[in-house]
Amino acid sequence: MHNCPISLTVDCVIFGYDSHRRELKALLIQRKNAPYRNYWALPGGFVEKQEALEEAALRELEEETSVKNVFIEQLYTFGSPQRDPRGRVVSVAYFALVNLEEHPIHADSDAQQAAWFRIDQLPPLAFDHADIIQMAITRLRNKVRYQPIGFELLPEQFTLGQLQALYETVLGLPLNKRNFRTRILKLNILEEVGKQQGVAHRPATLYRFNKEKYRALERENYPNLLKRGLDFEI
Repeated sequence: MHNCPISLTVDCVIFGYDSHRRELKALLIQRKNAPYRNYWALPGGFVEKQEALEEAALRELEEETSVKNVFIEQLYTFGSPQRDPRGRVVSVAYFALVNLEEHPIHADSDAQQAAWFRIDQLPPLAFDHADIIQMAITRLRNKVRYQPIGFELLPEQFTLGQLQALYETVLGLPLNKRNFRTRILKLNILEEVGKQQGVAHRPATLYRFNKEKYRALERENYPNLLKRGLDFEI
């Protein structure tokens, strides 16, 4: 039997939403070392011997970008024999959604820089990281239509207009305003918290996502209700 050493790495696709510009962005680092020195890449690195995969992903993310305390979930395993010039390297990719303003970034470890890039204006990337990001975008666009994960990208309090702008940005499509508001409110997972203050126009109602009500829906096994509620007509 041929003995081929295999290394294991983790990569993190971190999406952030710029609510001021209505842009979905991905967090990248500029590599300090070969291979692909000076190329932009996903935060990540090799898994240590006694380390769990998610633990490794969170450690590398914090070491290279200073981003921490985020909820990540596994995306896919990438194992093409030619994906890394250093040899046989398999990568387990994770992805997460964060509010840009709550997670300041700072390059460290083997990263020269850390920066946010619009997902439609990414630079040339190292390894197969363009493929990893594209899969993460597809997963995000599918998932945002049946789970309220978009709330991770917004401030704690938001208007329905801001929420719709987020969904339109993620999906890359315009949504019918009346249909969107009817469906999202029918789910009963938002609670009113007051009105906007200090705005020139008529103040809009502010809402907050009620995670307890959403979890109650999940416990009662209402996936079809959630899907019907969030799968907006486009």
